[in-house]
Amino acid sequence: MERGTRMEKEEIIKRYFQSWIDRDIDVLEQVFSDDVTYTECYGPEYHGLTQILKWFADWNERGTVLKWEIKGFIQQGSLTAVEWTFACDYDHEIGEFDGVSLIEFSEDMKIVNVREFQSKAEHVYPYGE
Repeated sequence: MERGTRMEKEEIIKRYFQSWIDRDIDVLEQVFSDDVTYTECYGPEYHGLTQILKWFADWNERGTVLKWEIKGFIQQGSLTAVEWTFACDYDHEIGEFDGVSLIEFSEDMKIVNVREFQSKAEHVYPYGE
């Protein structure tokens, strides 16, 4: 039997996304398992909570998350897909892109795996809107 409800998983993910906006590193220890694997959409991969805490602290020295807006969730078993839009100021450059995260939960409702994929936020319409 699957543990954790759909709403619990969505709330955990919302708390995680909000932690970047709030620069609240304490949330990470509450939502991630110690042996989590996190793969960013452009290649970097972090193994374990210790590496994620280091990444979060280092990133926030140079950047500010301006928004991380959730567009929707799809859930199947222990896996939740989240569609989102992300914007940040990193090294005084504003960037924005759309993305999807595939997030896997353990039975004790900790995140054990995150895989991100990105898409350009600006869309073109070659055949009209």
